[in-house]
Amino acid sequence: MWDSGADADADADVDVVVVGAGQAGLSSAYHLTRAGLDHVVLDHAPRPGGAWQFRWPSLTYGKVHGMHALPGMELTGADPLRPSSEVIGEYFAAYEDRFGLRIRRPVDVSAVREGDGGRLRVETSAGVWSARALINATGNWDRPFWPRYPGQETFRGRQLHTADYAGPQEFAGARVIVVGGGTSAVQHLLEIAEVAAETTWVTRRPPVFRDGGFGEAEGRAAVALVEERVRRGLPPQSVVSVTGLPLNEAVRGGLASGVLDRRPVFDRITATGAAWADGSRVDADAILWATGFRAAVDHLAPLRLREPGGGIRVEGTRAVRDERIHLVGYGPSASTVGANRAGGAAVREIRRLLARERAAAPVS
Repeated sequence: MWDSGADADADADVDVVVVGAGQAGLSSAYHLTRAGLDHVVLDHAPRPGGAWQFRWPSLTYGKVHGMHALPGMELTGADPLRPSSEVIGEYFAAYEDRFGLRIRRPVDVSAVREGDGGRLRVETSAGVWSARALINATGNWDRPFWPRYPGQETFRGRQLHTADYAGPQEFAGARVIVVGGGTSAVQHLLEIAEVAAETTWVTRRPPVFRDGGFGEAEGRAAVALVEERVRRGLPPQSVVSVTGLPLNEAVRGGLASGVLDRRPVFDRITATGAAWADGSRVDADAILWATGFRAAVDHLAPLRLREPGGGIRVEGTRAVRDERIHLVGYGPSASTVGANRAGGAAVREIRRLLARERAAAPVS
């Protein structure tokens, strides 16, 4: 009889621990349920919705780029004008209820270590679980990346990251520098420019805008580029870093108005803004770092999975250094459709692993 772990006590033995209950974690839990594997899902967030529950209210569902339905249940009839945090939070909650995915939350996983008898010891704020395999589905929202520049500590204005962004209203009448070349940076600029006194966009590399369609073949090619980095043990890059920025109507308007006129990144930050090597300066009241996130995998550090290149080398979803560990929503599966597929693939591999263990176990 399958046990979701919702009422299971810590210090319990399970076949699989799933860490995280966003798109990747729920997909994995769905496939584990169908496979009849004893598991527990641990989520540190206070409620359903994964990282979506923390997104800014002005990111409406109609602005979401490429939200793919979870396996077995479509997201239909959503109001495109509602905040995506509400739409997707409600969808995830309904999904958990429909498939009996009773998630343990809030539970923080602090470390995964080698346990007894070839099992994994999963240490959490709610106690310890012992598992034969682990699916890590923690995403990256908890690890915002803040680059460092000379003089950054001297800036007298406000500095914040996308993870702290609550909407454009807090920048009314302000001079704002937005740093970053991804989708979030573009969305922030288009919103903030409507209320700010002035905006400046800076990126390390010239942005690449993608005109025309983006079909299955283009998607596979982009994912393959991200997958190659992961296979080499390098930290994963976002899929958008290889796909480019979609050239939609809003972006065309931003380019035409000058809001999306990009400058190369500054050389240093001053007390009142930023300065470039050519002597030019921009005064600012706020710097918004839309500089992305890093994979939240520090709790796996005791297992020594990282390669010299700084990443975890993965084949499919399986960590090369430890076949008990699967990373879903990491690297090439860090999209909603990729997470769905990877959840199923991870469970199939885990079933094979457990079958081999049972076959090798001595007959009592």
